Amino acid sequence: MLRWFSYRPYTYAEIAAKYLPRIRYEVPTDPYLILYADQPIGFIQTYRISDHPAYNQYVQADEHTAGLDLFIGEEEYLHRGLGSSILREFLQQVVFAQDWADSCVVGPEPDNQIAIRAYQKAGFRYWKTVQITEEPQPEILLRIHRRDITMDAQSSVGD
Repeated sequence: MLRWFSYRPYTYAEIAAKYLPRIRYEVPTDPYLILYADQPIGFIQTYRISDHPAYNQYVQADEHTAGLDLFIGEEEYLHRGLGSSILREFLQQVVFAQDWADSCVVGPEPDNQIAIRAYQKAGFRYWKTVQITEEPQPEILLRIHRRDITMDAQSSVGD
């Protein structure tokens, strides 16, 4: 995991400054802990991309497009195939439960093939590549539409 995220020890004050505004709904990003057997194993968040103009200048998403960020942070839960099922559940129960969301975009690192496969297994498909000025590498954007989740859920009813 640390290969794809810059990590350093954070102080409580730094963590509070970043996440308390989200928890208090002071910024337009909805944070969630990922629980497995009641144990927190990761983090996932969603947001309307157009609510973040500095990012959306690169993405060029419409007002009906959600963004999503996810990581599994507990080593013993990595590489167990949990990512795609977490994504599908989150898309159904959170992202597409919002009336405004017609599609959802995620932007993994281009070389993070494990994450890309998990997103593809969940139904995301390549949309485009963008270069964000402040980032050293381009960002691959994968997208899924509400209808893709609905159709998949309907086709699995008889399984």
